[in-house]
Amino acid sequence: MNLSSTFTLSPKPHSLSSSSSISPNPIQFTTKTPYPTTHPKTLRITATTINSPQQLPPNSPQRLLKELDQYKTKKPNSPTKTTPSRISILKPPLQNKKLAKRILNSPQLTLNSFPVLSSCLPQVPLGNTDAAWMELHLMEVKQALGYPLESFEEMLGGEDSPGKQFDTLLYLAFQHPTSGKVRHVRCAQSRLFFLGQYVLELALVEFFLQRYPREGPGPMRERIFGLIGKHRLPKWIKDASLHNLIFPNVDMGRLVRKEREQIVKSVFWALFGAIYLCFGMPEVYRVLFEVFGMDPDAEECQPKLRRQLEDIDHVSAEFEGKLSWQDMVSYKPPADALFAHPRLFRACIPPGMHRFRGNVWDYDSRPQVMQILGYPLEMTDRIPEITKARNVELGLGLQLCFLHPSNYKYDHPRFCFERLEYLGQKIQDLVMAERLLMKHLDAPGFWIQERHRRVLMNRYCGRYLRAKELHRFIIYPEKVRNSYERNHRLRNPASESVQQALHGLSYAVYGKREVRRLMFEVFDVEQVQPKRNIYVKR
Repeated sequence: MNLSSTFTLSPKPHSLSSSSSISPNPIQFTTKTPYPTTHPKTLRITATTINSPQQLPPNSPQRLLKELDQYKTKKPNSPTKTTPSRISILKPPLQNKKLAKRILNSPQLTLNSFPVLSSCLPQVPLGNTDAAWMELHLMEVKQALGYPLESFEEMLGGEDSPGKQFDTLLYLAFQHPTSGKVRHVRCAQSRLFFLGQYVLELALVEFFLQRYPREGPGPMRERIFGLIGKHRLPKWIKDASLHNLIFPNVDMGRLVRKEREQIVKSVFWALFGAIYLCFGMPEVYRVLFEVFGMDPDAEECQPKLRRQLEDIDHVSAEFEGKLSWQDMVSYKPPADALFAHPRLFRACIPPGMHRFRGNVWDYDSRPQVMQILGYPLEMTDRIPEITKARNVELGLGLQLCFLHPSNYKYDHPRFCFERLEYLGQKIQDLVMAERLLMKHLDAPGFWIQERHRRVLMNRYCGRYLRAKELHRFIIYPEKVRNSYERNHRLRNPASESVQQALHGLSYAVYGKREVRRLMFEVFDVEQVQPKRNIYVKR
Protein backbone atom coordinates (compact mmCIF):
# COMPACT_ATOMS: atom_id res chain seq x y z
CA MET A 1 0.00 0.00 0.00
CA ASN A 2 1.35 3.42 -1.01
CA LEU A 3 0.59 6.62 0.81
CA SER A 4 1.37 9.92 -0.87
CA SER A 5 0.50 13.52 -0.11
CA THR A 6 1.36 16.85 -1.66
CA PHE A 7 2.03 20.07 0.19
CA THR A 8 1.91 23.34 -1.64
CA LEU A 9 3.65 26.33 -0.21
CA SER A 10 1.78 29.43 -1.34
CA PRO A 11 3.38 32.82 -1.47
CA LYS A 12 0.79 34.01 1.00
CA PRO A 13 2.11 33.76 4.49
CA HIS A 14 -1.16 32.37 5.94
CA SER A 15 -2.19 29.76 3.35
CA LEU A 16 -1.00 26.13 3.19
CA SER A 17 -2.92 23.55 1.17
CA SER A 18 -2.57 19.79 1.05
CA SER A 19 -4.15 17.10 -1.08
CA SER A 20 -4.01 13.43 -0.38
CA SER A 21 -4.81 10.41 -2.47
CA ILE A 22 -6.59 8.83 0.48
CA SER A 23 -9.00 11.63 1.31
CA PRO A 24 -10.41 14.00 -1.35
CA ASN A 25 -11.01 16.75 1.20
CA PRO A 26 -8.24 19.33 1.27
CA ILE A 27 -6.52 20.12 4.51
CA GLN A 28 -5.86 23.75 5.35
CA PHE A 29 -2.97 24.78 7.62
CA THR A 30 -2.42 28.31 8.76
CA THR A 31 1.12 29.24 9.59
CA LYS A 32 3.32 32.23 9.68
CA THR A 33 6.11 32.30 7.16
CA PRO A 34 9.02 34.35 8.31
CA TYR A 35 10.45 34.64 4.81
CA PRO A 36 7.74 34.97 2.16
CA THR A 37 8.61 33.67 -1.29
CA THR A 38 7.27 34.75 -4.63
CA HIS A 39 7.16 31.27 -6.25
CA PRO A 40 5.14 28.44 -4.69
CA LYS A 41 7.03 25.25 -3.79
CA THR A 42 5.52 21.80 -3.79
CA LEU A 43 6.84 19.01 -1.48
CA ARG A 44 5.76 15.46 -2.20
CA ILE A 45 6.11 12.87 0.61
CA THR A 46 5.66 9.18 -0.14
CA ALA A 47 5.42 6.36 2.49
CA THR A 48 5.44 2.66 1.67
CA THR A 49 4.26 -0.17 3.93
CA ILE A 50 5.44 -3.75 3.41
CA ASN A 51 3.32 -6.68 4.59
CA SER A 52 6.13 -9.34 4.44
CA PRO A 53 8.20 -9.44 7.67
CA GLN A 54 11.24 -10.89 5.85
CA GLN A 55 11.70 -7.65 3.90
CA LEU A 56 12.00 -5.38 6.92
CA PRO A 57 14.98 -3.03 6.73
CA PRO A 58 17.73 -3.80 9.24
CA ASN A 59 17.14 -0.65 11.30
CA SER A 60 13.36 -0.74 11.42
CA PRO A 61 11.69 -0.73 14.87
CA GLN A 62 9.52 -3.72 13.97
CA ARG A 63 12.59 -5.85 13.24
CA LEU A 64 14.27 -4.83 16.47
CA LEU A 65 11.14 -5.58 18.51
CA LYS A 66 10.80 -8.97 16.88
CA GLU A 67 14.42 -9.87 17.62
CA LEU A 68 13.94 -8.76 21.22
CA ASP A 69 10.93 -11.08 21.60
CA GLN A 70 12.89 -13.99 20.16
CA TYR A 71 15.80 -13.27 22.54
CA LYS A 72 13.46 -13.31 25.55
CA THR A 73 11.89 -16.61 24.55
CA LYS A 74 15.29 -18.32 24.23
CA LYS A 75 16.38 -17.23 27.79
CA PRO A 76 20.13 -17.73 27.36
CA ASN A 77 22.37 -18.30 30.41
CA SER A 78 24.04 -15.24 31.78
CA PRO A 79 27.82 -15.21 31.17
CA THR A 80 28.43 -14.25 34.80
CA LYS A 81 26.54 -17.28 36.11
CA THR A 82 28.87 -20.18 36.96
CA THR A 83 27.83 -23.79 37.20
CA PRO A 84 28.36 -25.43 40.59
CA SER A 85 31.34 -27.72 41.02
CA ARG A 86 30.92 -31.47 41.13
CA ILE A 87 31.71 -31.51 44.82
CA SER A 88 28.69 -29.37 45.72
CA ILE A 89 26.20 -31.27 43.56
CA LEU A 90 24.15 -33.53 45.78
CA LYS A 91 23.52 -37.01 44.47
CA PRO A 92 20.72 -39.26 45.65
CA PRO A 93 21.95 -41.95 48.01
CA LEU A 94 22.29 -45.46 46.72
CA GLN A 95 19.66 -47.99 47.58
CA ASN A 96 20.52 -50.51 50.25
CA LYS A 97 20.70 -53.40 47.80
CA LYS A 98 22.94 -51.54 45.35
CA LEU A 99 25.16 -50.27 48.15
CA ALA A 100 25.51 -53.74 49.67
CA LYS A 101 26.28 -55.24 46.25
CA ARG A 102 28.90 -52.58 45.57
CA ILE A 103 30.62 -53.16 48.91
CA LEU A 104 30.57 -56.94 48.68
CA ASN A 105 31.97 -56.92 45.13
CA SER A 106 34.80 -54.55 46.02
CA PRO A 107 38.29 -56.06 45.59
CA GLN A 108 39.26 -54.42 48.88
CA LEU A 109 37.27 -57.09 50.77
CA THR A 110 38.78 -60.09 49.02
CA LEU A 111 41.95 -60.41 51.15
CA ASN A 112 41.29 -60.86 54.85
CA SER A 113 44.82 -62.05 55.60
CA PHE A 114 46.51 -58.93 54.19
CA PRO A 115 44.52 -55.86 55.28
CA VAL A 116 47.06 -53.25 54.14
CA LEU A 117 47.37 -54.85 50.71
CA SER A 118 43.60 -55.12 50.27
CA SER A 119 43.15 -51.46 51.24
CA CYS A 120 45.37 -50.42 48.30
CA LEU A 121 43.33 -52.33 45.72
CA PRO A 122 40.77 -50.37 43.62
CA GLN A 123 37.25 -49.97 44.98
CA VAL A 124 35.71 -51.31 41.75
CA PRO A 125 36.92 -54.30 39.69
CA LEU A 126 39.10 -53.34 36.74
CA GLY A 127 37.47 -53.10 33.31
CA ASN A 128 38.33 -54.10 29.77
CA THR A 129 40.47 -51.01 29.18
CA ASP A 130 42.63 -51.85 32.16
CA ALA A 131 42.97 -55.47 31.03
CA ALA A 132 44.03 -54.29 27.57
CA TRP A 133 46.80 -52.10 29.05
CA MET A 134 48.01 -54.98 31.22
CA GLU A 135 48.08 -57.35 28.27
CA LEU A 136 49.99 -54.86 26.14
CA HIS A 137 52.55 -53.38 28.55
CA LEU A 138 52.78 -55.51 31.69
CA MET A 139 55.28 -57.97 30.23
CA GLU A 140 57.60 -55.09 29.35
CA VAL A 141 57.43 -53.78 32.92
CA LYS A 142 58.15 -57.21 34.40
CA GLN A 143 61.08 -57.74 32.09
CA ALA A 144 62.58 -54.38 33.07
CA LEU A 145 62.17 -55.13 36.79
CA GLY A 146 63.51 -58.68 36.54
CA TYR A 147 60.31 -60.63 37.22
CA PRO A 148 58.97 -63.69 35.37
CA LEU A 149 56.65 -62.87 32.49
CA GLU A 150 53.89 -65.24 33.59
CA SER A 151 50.91 -64.02 35.55
CA PHE A 152 51.60 -64.16 39.28
CA GLU A 153 48.04 -65.25 40.01
CA GLU A 154 48.41 -68.31 37.79
CA MET A 155 51.97 -68.98 38.87
CA LEU A 156 51.22 -69.00 42.62
CA GLY A 157 48.03 -71.02 42.14
CA GLY A 158 45.97 -71.62 45.25
CA GLU A 159 48.54 -70.25 47.70
CA ASP A 160 47.42 -67.54 50.07
CA SER A 161 50.21 -65.19 49.04
CA PRO A 162 50.23 -61.41 48.60
CA GLY A 163 52.20 -61.85 45.38
CA LYS A 164 49.03 -62.93 43.57
CA GLN A 165 47.94 -59.28 43.48
CA PHE A 166 51.25 -58.01 42.09
CA ASP A 167 49.98 -57.72 38.50
CA THR A 168 47.11 -55.49 39.59
CA LEU A 169 49.28 -53.29 41.82
CA LEU A 170 51.97 -53.04 39.14
CA TYR A 171 49.36 -51.79 36.67
CA LEU A 172 48.02 -49.26 39.17
CA ALA A 173 51.51 -47.92 39.88
CA PHE A 174 51.92 -46.67 36.28
CA GLN A 175 48.53 -44.92 36.10
CA HIS A 176 49.72 -41.48 37.16
CA PRO A 177 47.17 -38.65 37.66
CA THR A 178 47.66 -37.26 34.13
CA SER A 179 47.07 -40.60 32.39
CA GLY A 180 43.32 -39.92 32.09
CA LYS A 181 42.10 -43.09 33.77
CA VAL A 182 38.82 -43.42 35.65
CA ARG A 183 38.45 -42.18 39.19
CA HIS A 184 38.86 -45.45 41.11
CA VAL A 185 42.11 -46.20 39.25
CA ARG A 186 43.54 -42.76 40.01
CA CYS A 187 42.49 -43.10 43.65
CA ALA A 188 44.21 -46.47 44.00
CA GLN A 189 47.39 -45.13 42.39
CA SER A 190 47.48 -42.17 44.76
CA ARG A 191 47.18 -44.52 47.75
CA LEU A 192 50.15 -46.56 46.51
CA PHE A 193 52.04 -43.32 45.90
CA PHE A 194 51.30 -42.22 49.48
CA LEU A 195 52.57 -45.50 50.98
CA GLY A 196 55.64 -45.83 48.77
CA GLN A 197 57.36 -42.67 49.98
CA TYR A 198 57.53 -43.92 53.57
CA VAL A 199 58.64 -47.39 52.44
CA LEU A 200 61.59 -45.92 50.56
CA GLU A 201 62.63 -43.65 53.41
CA LEU A 202 62.54 -46.42 56.02
CA ALA A 203 64.43 -48.84 53.76
CA LEU A 204 67.24 -46.38 53.09
CA VAL A 205 67.42 -45.26 56.72
CA GLU A 206 67.89 -48.84 57.93
CA PHE A 207 70.50 -49.42 55.24
CA PHE A 208 72.53 -46.30 55.97
CA LEU A 209 72.35 -46.75 59.75
CA GLN A 210 74.12 -50.08 59.36
CA ARG A 211 76.41 -49.11 56.49
CA TYR A 212 77.72 -45.90 58.13
CA PRO A 213 77.76 -46.58 61.91
CA ARG A 214 79.66 -43.36 62.74
CA GLU A 215 77.39 -40.91 60.90
CA GLY A 216 74.58 -38.87 62.35
CA PRO A 217 71.18 -38.17 60.76
CA GLY A 218 72.45 -35.10 58.88
CA PRO A 219 74.81 -36.88 56.46
CA MET A 220 72.30 -39.69 56.00
CA ARG A 221 69.58 -37.24 54.97
CA GLU A 222 71.92 -35.82 52.33
CA ARG A 223 72.74 -39.30 51.04
CA ILE A 224 69.06 -40.21 50.77
CA PHE A 225 68.28 -36.96 48.97
CA GLY A 226 71.11 -37.64 46.54
CA LEU A 227 69.65 -41.07 45.75
CA ILE A 228 65.88 -40.60 45.63
CA GLY A 229 65.47 -36.84 45.40
CA LYS A 230 62.92 -35.86 42.78
CA HIS A 231 65.66 -34.35 40.60
CA ARG A 232 67.28 -37.82 40.35
CA LEU A 233 64.21 -39.94 39.70
CA PRO A 234 63.92 -39.31 35.91
CA LYS A 235 67.46 -40.66 35.53
CA TRP A 236 66.62 -43.91 37.35
CA ILE A 237 63.43 -44.37 35.36
CA LYS A 238 65.27 -43.85 32.09
CA ASP A 239 68.09 -46.22 33.07
CA ALA A 240 65.50 -48.95 33.73
CA SER A 241 63.82 -48.27 30.32
CA LEU A 242 60.48 -47.43 31.92
CA HIS A 243 60.15 -43.87 30.63
CA ASN A 244 58.31 -44.95 27.46
CA LEU A 245 55.50 -46.42 29.55
CA ILE A 246 55.08 -43.24 31.59
CA PHE A 247 55.33 -40.87 28.59
CA PRO A 248 54.22 -43.02 25.62
CA ASN A 249 53.84 -40.23 23.06
CA VAL A 250 56.08 -37.52 24.50
CA ASP A 251 59.83 -37.12 24.73
CA MET A 252 60.56 -36.94 28.46
CA GLY A 253 63.50 -34.60 27.96
CA ARG A 254 61.33 -31.96 26.27
CA LEU A 255 58.88 -31.64 29.14
CA VAL A 256 59.04 -28.88 31.72
CA ARG A 257 61.12 -29.98 34.68
CA LYS A 258 58.32 -29.58 37.23
CA GLU A 259 55.84 -31.62 35.18
CA ARG A 260 58.38 -34.34 34.41
CA GLU A 261 59.57 -34.72 38.00
CA GLN A 262 56.08 -34.75 39.50
CA ILE A 263 54.80 -37.49 37.19
CA VAL A 264 57.93 -39.62 37.55
CA LYS A 265 57.86 -39.24 41.33
CA SER A 266 54.27 -40.47 41.57
CA VAL A 267 55.06 -43.58 39.49
CA PHE A 268 58.37 -44.29 41.26
CA TRP A 269 56.92 -44.13 44.77
CA ALA A 270 53.80 -46.10 43.82
CA LEU A 271 56.00 -48.79 42.26
CA PHE A 272 57.86 -49.37 45.53
CA GLY A 273 54.61 -49.31 47.46
CA ALA A 274 53.40 -52.21 45.30
CA ILE A 275 56.69 -54.13 45.69
CA TYR A 276 56.66 -53.69 49.47
CA LEU A 277 53.08 -54.91 49.82
CA CYS A 278 53.68 -58.05 47.75
CA PHE A 279 57.27 -59.07 48.51
CA GLY A 280 58.53 -57.06 51.50
CA MET A 281 61.68 -55.05 52.19
CA PRO A 282 64.26 -57.45 50.66
CA GLU A 283 62.72 -57.01 47.22
CA VAL A 284 62.73 -53.23 47.70
CA TYR A 285 66.52 -53.33 48.17
CA ARG A 286 66.99 -55.54 45.10
CA VAL A 287 65.00 -53.27 42.80
CA LEU A 288 66.69 -50.15 44.16
CA PHE A 289 70.29 -51.26 43.79
CA GLU A 290 70.11 -53.91 41.07
CA VAL A 291 67.40 -52.76 38.66
CA PHE A 292 67.83 -48.99 38.98
CA GLY A 293 71.56 -49.26 39.68
CA MET A 294 71.77 -46.85 42.61
CA ASP A 295 75.29 -46.39 44.00
CA PRO A 296 75.56 -45.10 47.60
CA ASP A 297 79.23 -44.19 47.01
CA ALA A 298 78.57 -41.99 43.97
CA GLU A 299 79.80 -38.41 44.07
CA GLU A 300 76.27 -37.01 43.82
CA CYS A 301 75.30 -38.79 47.06
CA GLN A 302 78.25 -37.76 49.23
CA PRO A 303 77.40 -35.48 52.19
CA LYS A 304 79.28 -32.45 53.38
CA LEU A 305 82.35 -32.99 55.53
CA ARG A 306 81.46 -33.15 59.22
CA ARG A 307 83.09 -34.08 62.47
CA GLN A 308 82.88 -37.83 63.08
CA LEU A 309 83.43 -39.89 66.21
CA GLU A 310 86.83 -41.55 66.32
CA ASP A 311 86.27 -43.91 69.28
CA ILE A 312 86.32 -47.25 67.50
CA ASP A 313 85.56 -49.22 70.65
CA HIS A 314 82.00 -47.85 70.59
CA VAL A 315 81.24 -49.51 67.23
CA SER A 316 80.24 -53.16 66.99
CA ALA A 317 82.68 -55.50 65.27
CA GLU A 318 80.18 -56.54 62.60
CA PHE A 319 80.22 -52.99 61.20
CA GLU A 320 83.95 -52.90 60.50
CA GLY A 321 83.39 -53.15 56.75
CA LYS A 322 80.71 -51.38 54.76
CA LEU A 323 77.61 -53.51 54.47
CA SER A 324 76.19 -53.99 50.99
CA TRP A 325 72.57 -54.35 50.00
CA GLN A 326 73.14 -58.09 49.55
CA ASP A 327 74.06 -58.28 53.24
CA MET A 328 70.83 -56.51 54.11
CA VAL A 329 68.76 -58.93 52.04
CA SER A 330 70.45 -62.14 53.13
CA TYR A 331 70.64 -61.31 56.85
CA LYS A 332 68.41 -63.36 59.14
CA PRO A 333 68.57 -62.91 62.92
CA PRO A 334 69.56 -66.02 64.87
CA ALA A 335 66.96 -68.06 66.69
CA ASP A 336 68.15 -66.93 70.14
CA ALA A 337 68.49 -63.24 69.22
CA LEU A 338 67.83 -60.69 71.92
CA PHE A 339 65.97 -58.31 69.63
CA ALA A 340 63.70 -58.35 66.62
CA HIS A 341 66.36 -56.38 64.69
CA PRO A 342 69.63 -57.11 66.51
CA ARG A 343 71.99 -55.57 63.96
CA LEU A 344 69.88 -52.42 63.74
CA PHE A 345 69.86 -52.17 67.55
CA ARG A 346 73.67 -52.43 67.65
CA ALA A 347 73.94 -49.80 64.94
CA CYS A 348 72.05 -47.36 67.18
CA ILE A 349 73.34 -48.46 70.62
CA PRO A 350 76.92 -49.82 70.53
CA PRO A 351 78.14 -52.20 73.28
CA GLY A 352 80.34 -49.55 74.93
CA MET A 353 77.33 -47.52 76.05
CA HIS A 354 76.91 -49.62 79.20
CA ARG A 355 79.35 -47.32 80.98
CA PHE A 356 76.51 -44.76 81.26
CA ARG A 357 74.33 -47.12 83.28
CA GLY A 358 74.00 -47.19 87.04
CA ASN A 359 73.18 -43.53 87.67
CA VAL A 360 70.35 -42.08 89.75
CA TRP A 361 67.88 -42.08 86.84
CA ASP A 362 68.44 -45.82 86.34
CA TYR A 363 67.25 -46.58 89.87
CA ASP A 364 64.71 -43.80 90.41
CA SER A 365 62.97 -43.01 87.10
CA ARG A 366 63.44 -46.09 84.92
CA PRO A 367 60.94 -48.31 86.83
CA GLN A 368 58.25 -45.62 86.54
CA VAL A 369 58.87 -45.16 82.82
CA MET A 370 58.72 -48.90 82.19
CA GLN A 371 55.49 -49.17 84.16
CA ILE A 372 53.81 -46.40 82.13
CA LEU A 373 54.95 -47.92 78.82
CA GLY A 374 54.07 -51.47 79.85
CA TYR A 375 57.64 -52.81 79.75
CA PRO A 376 59.08 -55.37 79.73
CA LEU A 377 56.82 -57.37 77.46
CA GLU A 378 56.28 -61.06 78.08
CA MET A 379 58.51 -63.07 75.75
CA THR A 380 58.84 -66.83 75.54
CA ASP A 381 62.59 -67.41 75.45
CA ARG A 382 64.24 -70.80 75.53
CA ILE A 383 66.95 -69.58 77.90
CA PRO A 384 66.07 -67.33 80.89
CA GLU A 385 69.36 -65.43 80.53
CA ILE A 386 68.17 -64.11 77.17
CA THR A 387 65.13 -62.46 78.78
CA LYS A 388 67.31 -60.90 81.46
CA ALA A 389 69.84 -59.58 78.94
CA ARG A 390 67.06 -58.12 76.78
CA ASN A 391 65.58 -56.26 79.75
CA VAL A 392 69.00 -54.83 80.60
CA GLU A 393 69.50 -53.57 77.06
CA LEU A 394 65.96 -52.19 77.05
CA GLY A 395 66.67 -50.22 80.23
CA LEU A 396 69.84 -48.81 78.67
CA GLY A 397 67.91 -47.79 75.56
CA LEU A 398 65.22 -46.06 77.63
CA GLN A 399 67.86 -44.08 79.50
CA LEU A 400 69.42 -42.95 76.21
CA CYS A 401 65.99 -41.94 74.90
CA PHE A 402 65.37 -39.67 77.91
CA LEU A 403 68.92 -38.29 77.99
CA HIS A 404 68.69 -34.84 76.43
CA PRO A 405 71.45 -34.11 73.87
CA SER A 406 72.58 -31.05 75.82
CA ASN A 407 74.08 -33.33 78.48
CA TYR A 408 76.70 -34.86 76.17
CA LYS A 409 77.12 -32.57 73.20
CA TYR A 410 80.18 -34.30 71.76
CA ASP A 411 79.88 -37.80 73.17
CA HIS A 412 78.16 -41.00 72.16
CA PRO A 413 74.90 -40.61 74.14
CA ARG A 414 73.83 -37.73 71.92
CA PHE A 415 74.90 -39.73 68.87
CA CYS A 416 72.73 -42.70 69.95
CA PHE A 417 69.77 -40.47 70.80
CA GLU A 418 69.78 -38.80 67.38
CA ARG A 419 69.99 -42.12 65.52
CA LEU A 420 67.12 -43.60 67.56
CA GLU A 421 65.08 -40.47 66.93
CA TYR A 422 65.76 -40.64 63.18
CA LEU A 423 64.76 -44.30 63.02
CA GLY A 424 61.64 -43.70 65.12
CA GLN A 425 60.51 -40.85 62.91
CA LYS A 426 60.53 -43.06 59.80
CA ILE A 427 58.91 -46.10 61.40
CA GLN A 428 56.09 -44.05 62.92
CA ASP A 429 55.42 -42.49 59.51
CA LEU A 430 55.07 -45.92 57.92
CA VAL A 431 52.93 -47.35 60.74
CA MET A 432 50.60 -44.35 60.66
CA ALA A 433 50.34 -44.55 56.86
CA GLU A 434 49.27 -48.19 57.02
CA ARG A 435 46.76 -47.37 59.74
CA LEU A 436 45.13 -44.58 57.73
CA LEU A 437 44.97 -46.70 54.58
CA MET A 438 43.10 -49.45 56.43
CA LYS A 439 40.82 -46.95 58.16
CA HIS A 440 39.80 -44.83 55.12
CA LEU A 441 39.20 -47.29 52.28
CA ASP A 442 37.59 -44.83 49.86
CA ALA A 443 39.80 -41.79 50.45
CA PRO A 444 42.36 -40.71 47.83
CA GLY A 445 46.01 -40.54 48.74
CA PHE A 446 46.12 -36.73 48.78
CA TRP A 447 43.49 -36.58 51.53
CA ILE A 448 45.26 -39.28 53.56
CA GLN A 449 48.55 -37.40 53.14
CA GLU A 450 47.03 -34.29 54.68
CA ARG A 451 45.49 -36.30 57.49
CA HIS A 452 48.80 -38.07 58.12
CA ARG A 453 50.66 -34.78 58.34
CA ARG A 454 48.23 -33.27 60.81
CA VAL A 455 48.13 -36.30 63.11
CA LEU A 456 51.93 -36.59 63.34
CA MET A 457 52.58 -32.88 63.60
CA ASN A 458 55.50 -32.16 65.91
CA ARG A 459 53.51 -30.22 68.50
CA TYR A 460 50.97 -33.04 68.75
CA CYS A 461 53.62 -35.75 69.17
CA GLY A 462 55.05 -33.89 72.13
CA ARG A 463 51.56 -33.44 73.54
CA TYR A 464 50.98 -37.20 73.51
CA LEU A 465 54.13 -37.74 75.58
CA ARG A 466 53.25 -34.97 78.02
CA ALA A 467 49.75 -36.39 78.45
CA LYS A 468 51.37 -39.47 80.02
CA GLU A 469 53.54 -37.17 82.18
CA LEU A 470 56.68 -38.73 80.76
CA HIS A 471 58.29 -35.35 80.14
CA ARG A 472 59.11 -35.20 83.86
CA PHE A 473 61.71 -37.93 83.36
CA ILE A 474 63.73 -36.18 80.63
CA ILE A 475 67.29 -35.63 81.89
CA TYR A 476 68.40 -32.00 81.41
CA PRO A 477 71.63 -30.42 82.63
CA GLU A 478 71.24 -28.01 85.51
CA LYS A 479 72.11 -24.98 83.39
CA VAL A 480 69.19 -25.36 81.00
CA ARG A 481 66.64 -27.20 83.13
CA ASN A 482 64.54 -24.16 84.00
CA SER A 483 64.49 -22.82 80.45
CA TYR A 484 63.41 -26.16 78.96
CA GLU A 485 60.74 -26.79 81.58
CA ARG A 486 59.17 -23.31 81.41
CA ASN A 487 59.56 -22.28 77.77
CA HIS A 488 57.20 -24.20 75.50
CA ARG A 489 59.29 -23.34 72.43
CA LEU A 490 62.08 -25.46 73.89
CA ARG A 491 60.00 -28.00 75.80
CA ASN A 492 57.73 -29.13 72.96
CA PRO A 493 60.47 -30.12 70.45
CA ALA A 494 62.37 -31.89 73.23
CA SER A 495 59.37 -34.00 74.25
CA GLU A 496 58.56 -34.73 70.60
CA SER A 497 62.08 -36.01 69.91
CA VAL A 498 61.93 -38.25 73.00
CA GLN A 499 58.72 -39.85 71.76
CA GLN A 500 60.24 -40.52 68.34
CA ALA A 501 63.30 -42.06 70.00
CA LEU A 502 60.99 -44.36 71.98
CA HIS A 503 59.39 -45.52 68.74
CA GLY A 504 62.81 -46.25 67.25
CA LEU A 505 63.88 -48.22 70.32
CA SER A 506 60.67 -50.27 70.40
CA TYR A 507 61.06 -51.10 66.70
CA ALA A 508 64.65 -52.30 67.13
CA VAL A 509 63.86 -54.36 70.25
CA TYR A 510 60.36 -55.78 69.63
CA GLY A 511 59.49 -54.97 66.00
CA LYS A 512 56.76 -53.07 64.18
CA ARG A 513 53.96 -54.57 66.26
CA GLU A 514 55.30 -52.87 69.38
CA VAL A 515 55.39 -49.51 67.59
CA ARG A 516 51.68 -49.94 66.80
CA ARG A 517 50.96 -50.68 70.46
CA LEU A 518 52.82 -47.59 71.65
CA MET A 519 51.21 -45.30 69.09
CA PHE A 520 47.60 -46.44 69.28
CA GLU A 521 47.23 -47.90 72.77
CA VAL A 522 49.71 -46.09 75.01
CA PHE A 523 49.92 -42.62 73.44
CA ASP A 524 46.65 -42.72 71.46
CA VAL A 525 47.89 -40.61 68.56
CA GLU A 526 44.53 -40.89 66.78
CA GLN A 527 42.91 -38.30 69.00
CA VAL A 528 40.64 -35.87 67.18
CA GLN A 529 42.69 -32.92 65.92
CA PRO A 530 41.67 -29.65 64.24
CA LYS A 531 40.72 -30.18 60.59
CA ARG A 532 41.53 -26.90 58.93
CA ASN A 533 42.03 -26.79 55.17
CA ILE A 534 41.68 -30.53 54.67
CA TYR A 535 40.93 -30.77 50.97
CA VAL A 536 40.61 -33.33 48.21
CA LYS A 537 42.93 -32.68 45.29
CA ARG A 538 41.49 -33.83 42.02
